[in-house]
Parts: sequence; C-alpha cells; structure tokens
Amino acid sequence: MVRIAGVNLPAEKRIEIGLTYIVGIGRSLSKELLNGLKIDLDKKVKDLTEAEIAKIREVIAKHPTEADLRRLVALNIKRLQEIGSYRGFRHKRGLPVRGQKTKTNARTRKGRKKTIANKKG
Repeated sequence: MVRIAGVNLPAEKRIEIGLTYIVGIGRSLSKELLNGLKIDLDKKVKDLTEAEIAKIREVIAKHPTEADLRRLVALNIKRLQEIGSYRGFRHKRGLPVRGQKTKTNARTRKGRKKTIANKKG
C-alpha cells in the first residue's frame, strides 16, 4: 500500500489512475507529472520502487492538494460571500452559481421538494 499526500493509493490500479485519488490531481496532471519523471503510465501502483514513490511525493508536494486545496476553495467561497457578490449570494442560498436555470432541474443544489396537489403558481 502506497501512501502519498495522506491518501492510500489502490495497489491494483495503474499509477496514472491511482494518483487521481488525491484531491487536486486529475488525469492530465497525473500524466504530466509521470511523463516528467519518466515513469511508465501503465505500471501498477504496487510495482513502484521506493525511489519512484519518493520522486512522486516530491513533485506532488509542489502542488496544492487535499486539505490545503479544500481550505483554499472554502476561503474563496467565503470571500465571495463577504464582498456580497452575486456568486457569493448564490452559494449562500444553495442555488446554482454558474447561470443554470432553476425553474426545472437544479435538484442537486436546491434539494428534492415534495409536490403538493392542486397548488397554483
């Protein structure tokens, strides 16, 4: 079991996919980092050597990941709310932030409502 940035990577997955379990690292960044370190993308996580793991840890430490990234996002949202921006207002109300319509859809942000029979309006 390999532990990088406080996350246990799944041993049976390819390293390219395994790195995406770390918050803040997606497929493209994972590919870019591994190509830079000249590590085979198809190598399984369990087959990595200690030297390769150390190199990966070193490179990932330069990127905001996990708790740092979550804190950064939370602070950005809080800043938007404090300055009274439209986006901050939408975050506060739990509504879609990026201009989607809300008459229908938007159930993920608004939550599921009970339907009321014969309601006019």
